[in-house]
Amino acid sequence: MARPKPKARAKKRRAASPPEVAVIGAGAFGGWTALHLLELGARVTLVDAWGAGHLRGTSSDESRIIRCGYGGKDIYSRWAWRARTLWQRYERAWRTQLFIPSGVLWLIAEEDDYTRASIAGLDRLKTPYQRLTLADIARRFPQFSTEGLRFAYFEPKAGFLRARAATRAVAAAVEREGGRVLTAEALAPDAAGPQLKKLGLRGGASIEAEHFVFACGPWLPQLFPALLGRRILPTKQEVFYFGPPAGDSRFDAPGLPAWIEPNSSFYGISADSARGVKIADDRSGPPFDPTHGERDPSPQALHDARAYLERRLPGMRGAPLVESRVCQYERTPDSHLVLDRHPQYENAWLVGGGSGHGFKLGPALGELVARQILGKRTEPILPQMRLSASTWPDLTARPATRSF
Repeated sequence: MARPKPKARAKKRRAASPPEVAVIGAGAFGGWTALHLLELGARVTLVDAWGAGHLRGTSSDESRIIRCGYGGKDIYSRWAWRARTLWQRYERAWRTQLFIPSGVLWLIAEEDDYTRASIAGLDRLKTPYQRLTLADIARRFPQFSTEGLRFAYFEPKAGFLRARAATRAVAAAVEREGGRVLTAEALAPDAAGPQLKKLGLRGGASIEAEHFVFACGPWLPQLFPALLGRRILPTKQEVFYFGPPAGDSRFDAPGLPAWIEPNSSFYGISADSARGVKIADDRSGPPFDPTHGERDPSPQALHDARAYLERRLPGMRGAPLVESRVCQYERTPDSHLVLDRHPQYENAWLVGGGSGHGFKLGPALGELVARQILGKRTEPILPQMRLSASTWPDLTARPATRSF
């Protein structure tokens, strides 16, 4: 005897509504997390105190290097390569160039452990690079003086990113994809756990969400002093742009690659969009207040940058300063990122600690964070990125770590 058929349901099962996520901070980490969340089907509100690309933001200088050499920290090399793929994919979709494929030249005065580990890492991951002798450097990149160098290695698939333009482009894409973008100051959450349901904004408003991502760069230690006050230290970093001679294109990309000189701590980026050649010292500056800190460059930092420029690029001797920036790094003791769930709120994530190298990783990191939030498969998070990782032993001391 045949079984009776079940009665047809009068109403179709209502589809589950997409999760609502609030992302605090529209820099490289927050903006890309918001965009990937939207693409995975979430509803998103992206909040920033001054708006994407504002001058106080760590993601808001004009350019940032993207490279894969990482001193043997293979996870960042992999993320950088994945990010490069995504940068190119999105810039094609948006019809705006954000990645400049100038290549990155590592100028090596001493083959130390970091250099050997970087080259070994590139070999392991089969990332393209070329080892150059001094004669090779002189032939291919005659703009550089090889004084004091032993050799170089060149990452031909690397280059630099138009950082401020990219930050704004990502926020614009969030809006086009249906996300809500707010200019408002988020307040520190003070509700009891285990769920954070509402976040206050300055002025009395608030936002409600099922998940929260705090990716607000140098303001993370201010929002969460007990958790991050000794883990993330904002430091003052000074950047200078020097004008090439009139009609001289030798210092433009791609003829002049971006470069890093780890033994001296300086790095540079070729002239782009008529801005001049960028020179910066990667060593940690003094602690800095990202909200109220005055952004005047110091005479000593300008002197040091000019001296380095004239020594390494003799054709720029006497070049005038045409622009300068004071921004900040969010240093961690070991330069690892911070990526972890808030211990009090099981639906809140903390993402930051870029330490001067994080911007390039934005598309890949945002992809990973979005998948973590929505319960999709991702690679494990390193213990060094957890909140339980090391903290600064003395916040009054100037940290010596570099982002290389």
